Amino acid sequence: MAKGAAKHPRKDSKAETSRAEPELLTGSLAPKEATPTLESEIGAEVRRLRKDLDLTVSELGAAAGISAGMLSKIENGSISPSLATLSALAKALNVPIARLFRENGEERDCSFVKAGQGVRIERRGTKAGHLYDLLGHSLGGDVVVEPYLITLKGDAVPYTDFRHAGVEFIYMLSGKVRYRHADRLYLLEPGDALFFDAAARHGPEELIKAPMTYLSVIIYPRRAR
Repeated sequence: MAKGAAKHPRKDSKAETSRAEPELLTGSLAPKEATPTLESEIGAEVRRLRKDLDLTVSELGAAAGISAGMLSKIENGSISPSLATLSALAKALNVPIARLFRENGEERDCSFVKAGQGVRIERRGTKAGHLYDLLGHSLGGDVVVEPYLITLKGDAVPYTDFRHAGVEFIYMLSGKVRYRHADRLYLLEPGDALFFDAAARHGPEELIKAPMTYLSVIIYPRRAR
C-alpha cells in the first residue's frame, strides 16, 4: 500500500450477511403468528380455566364479583386487570393466582406417533373392511385436525356414503382406487392428491389394485362449548 493511502475499514462480511439475510418463510399463506402480550396470555388462561369448569362468562363474573363485560375484555386481552381482580378470578376458579400468569407462548399442540403405533379407530367404513389409524390429534384451537392412515383390506368393499363437516385431504400411498366425490369420480394412484368439501357424499367406489393405503386429513370447526 502506498504511503499515505487511506485505509478502508475491514468490513465484517459475516455480520453484514446476517443482518441482510431475510427471515425464512414456508410456502404457506398462513398469517404470521403475533407475539402474545401478557394481557392476552392471562386472558387465554382465564378462558381456558372457565371452560374447563363449564362456566359461562356471566357465571364466572358473578362468582368473582366483576361484570360480564369486564370479564370478556379480560379474556380478550384488551385490558390489564388489577391484582385485586386477578385474585378474585383465581379464587372463583379455585386456582392459585400464579396459575393465571403461566406462560403459554411455547405450549402448543404437538403429537408424535411412531410408525405402526397409530390408534385404531372404529368408523362407519370399518365394517366395510376399511381400517383407520389415527396419526395425531389437536387438543385446542378453533379447528379440529384428524390425520388418518386408511388401509383397505383384501375383503374391503366400496363405500361411498361418507358425509361430515369440514374439508378432507387425501394423499394416495399405494394401490389404485376410483374415488367418488359428489357426482364425479377420480382415479387415485400413488402420489395423487384430492382435496374436497366433505359435506358431499364421498368414498372409494372401485377398489382396483391392492394393497390400498392413503393418508386422509379431515379438518372441521371445533364446536363451541
